Amino acid sequence: MLVKDCMTPNPVTIGPDMPVAEALSFMRQHNVRRLPIVNKKRKLIGIISEKDLLYASPSPATSLSVYEVGYLLSKLKVEEIMAKDVTTVAPDAPLEEAARMMADGKISGLPVMEGERLVGIITETDVFKTILEMMGARQTGVRLTLHVVDEPGTLSRIAGRIAALGGDIIALGTFHRPDGGGAMMVKVCGVERAALVKAMEAIHVKVADVREN
Repeated sequence: MLVKDCMTPNPVTIGPDMPVAEALSFMRQHNVRRLPIVNKKRKLIGIISEKDLLYASPSPATSLSVYEVGYLLSKLKVEEIMAKDVTTVAPDAPLEEAARMMADGKISGLPVMEGERLVGIITETDVFKTILEMMGARQTGVRLTLHVVDEPGTLSRIAGRIAALGGDIIALGTFHRPDGGGAMMVKVCGVERAALVKAMEAIHVKVADVREN
């Protein structure tokens, strides 16, 4: 799975001279939480989030009148509060690389750049939606969490047992347990819960959790 498979292509953008109040209204109009900022040559020069815009607005406890607040916001431009050092990602980058960049940088979205051209934006919501698909969250089946030994042939034995029962694997993922051991999530359709558990126990694989969803 690559970034280009999950990103929102051709994202809406704004110019650096847009007033903060107008940018916030524009953001809500388009139902987005961040906006890439481009100059007249369509070159990316910054990015701004809904949080940035809200923090730039005066507190409700301010002593300023509504007219004074409106005047100040009409003068404040997004270029004064936008993030100029923008972290970007390429469309052909693996999805997990974009997710790592967002997690490590504590940022919620990345403009997607093909050279100097803005071609999309990928957000934490896009990553979450992809995880839902990869985990088969919207499909009905039996979900097993297995404690496994990290050695060649483990996956083959598990998949072979499921295939022998006539089951179809609709999602599969591996991860490390907090104690350092290995674990696997496998979601199967076409086989009853009890039969799956028995099949795993027959090949000495511990079933840590089983549920139908």
